[in-house]
Amino acid sequence: MLLTGAEILIKSLLDENVETIFGYPGGAVLNIYDELYKYKDKIHHVLTCHEQGAAHAADGYARATGKVGVCLATSGPGATNLVTGIATAYMDSVPMVAITGNVATSLLGKDSFQEVDITGITMPITKHNYIVRDVNDLQNIIKDAFYIAQEGRPGPVLIDIPKDVTANKAEYTKLIPKEITRSSKYITEKSLQKAIELINQSERPFIYAGGGIGISGATQELIDFAEKINAPVSTSLMCMAAFPNDHELYTGMIGMHGTKASNIAATKCDLLITLGARFSDRVISHQNHIKNARILQIDVDCAEINKNVKVDSSIVGDLKIVLDKLLPLISRKNNDEWLGKINNLKENKKVLINDTTTPELLFDKLNSLNDGSFVISTEVGQHQMWAAQHFKFRNERTFITSGGLGTMGYGLGAAIGAQTGRKDRRVFNIAGDGSFGMNCNEFVTAVKNNLPIIQIVMNNNCLGMVRQWQSLFYEQRYSETTLDRPTDYVKLAEAFGGKAFRITKPEEIDEVLEKALDSQGPVLIDYLINNDKKVFPMVAPGAPINEIINEEDIKNN
Repeated sequence: MLLTGAEILIKSLLDENVETIFGYPGGAVLNIYDELYKYKDKIHHVLTCHEQGAAHAADGYARATGKVGVCLATSGPGATNLVTGIATAYMDSVPMVAITGNVATSLLGKDSFQEVDITGITMPITKHNYIVRDVNDLQNIIKDAFYIAQEGRPGPVLIDIPKDVTANKAEYTKLIPKEITRSSKYITEKSLQKAIELINQSERPFIYAGGGIGISGATQELIDFAEKINAPVSTSLMCMAAFPNDHELYTGMIGMHGTKASNIAATKCDLLITLGARFSDRVISHQNHIKNARILQIDVDCAEINKNVKVDSSIVGDLKIVLDKLLPLISRKNNDEWLGKINNLKENKKVLINDTTTPELLFDKLNSLNDGSFVISTEVGQHQMWAAQHFKFRNERTFITSGGLGTMGYGLGAAIGAQTGRKDRRVFNIAGDGSFGMNCNEFVTAVKNNLPIIQIVMNNNCLGMVRQWQSLFYEQRYSETTLDRPTDYVKLAEAFGGKAFRITKPEEIDEVLEKALDSQGPVLIDYLINNDKKVFPMVAPGAPINEIINEEDIKNN
């Protein structure tokens, strides 16, 4: 069957079971959009306000559904506007295919109108990328791109298609997508036996679980593993929803804003079992801080072994497979004394102060309303840490946040993608007023598509996290972090066509949340908090992770 490149692209996307694309049209992709028009009953296109929003939406869609997210943009600035979203997906191992148009092949390299070398620009932030110079190569490239995006450690792949390639014709024959198999070829008997030996010999094992648990879908395997060896479990930011937060072995998040129990346990254990985590500087700070423990690292990506921290033993492979292999071979352990010490470090539920609006009070209310179906997306900053610390996650793929890149402006686009892919769940995007200002235009995308997202703006009139650092480490020199913006977020949301409420006192929370949850479309809640409110506990940059600063320390200087 002889088809144009644009037709081949759309049919190939359908072959890959793509149902949704997030994008923004332009001259170089007109042929593609013309074909999308013909297939609009089969592929739902979500028009965002900005290409960066499209990339974040594809990312959020992938995280919430486990499918490949797809975004589409035109050449030049359209393509470069995807870059931050691609980098965000790359840092957090999100399967995504970004499709860009480009000028005709005869105009490449001539500084033509709206021409950029997007494959050169994105080479460091993609698993692989392509420029399609021959329409005869297009179908196989698309097939390979979807395979690469999903196999092993997932990540974004970019396909750049010059305009003449979308118009030229080639033979198309339906191709079956490449089967994705779990990575196991590097799992050796020797590495398994060494791990078993370390686990069985340990008296104070401690588990540091990362984003790889959720990517692998290994939540149940992690629970079974932790329960068999009776080991406390901490999670990185990327693993918050991949281990039930109410489990008796859970010690909370680890790292700069981690719990006392997690951070101290990491320095007191005799075996640190690291699962699908990369020893980020925001988690471990420095290898010397965990020098008392042997380290077992299990990861699907061999490049992560010994990259940031020297380990004593490692297994390279898919976590679900590795844990399945280890479970019947390890000894059941007691560790009562060790668990007792860790449990003593767990903080009891704090008495909430009800005379002012605080993050803790808001999340306490959200927890009481959550039936397990809430999805929380966030921007980046204090509100992100408060969500991780205080919301009680029960199910995997319900926490969507930018971990590795820390992208302000990520959350609302990601919420749009998540809500589009998971219509059976209710998505909340938690933002600070600083982050919300970066992507508030996408609220109208939610309105147009009637997505029942609840956008909460934790409004403290400042760039809260940067201000917190200025307060603690820069002698309160608040350089350019006080916003002093006269924006009325309620009126802004209403101008975009959505509903909006403002909360200024605790007694308003219940009624507003009830109204928001009853709404069939998007809602914004302007939630006012004090600009001196800080995220605690905290570890100073470069300090050992057991040197924890809390609110009392600040009061006592």
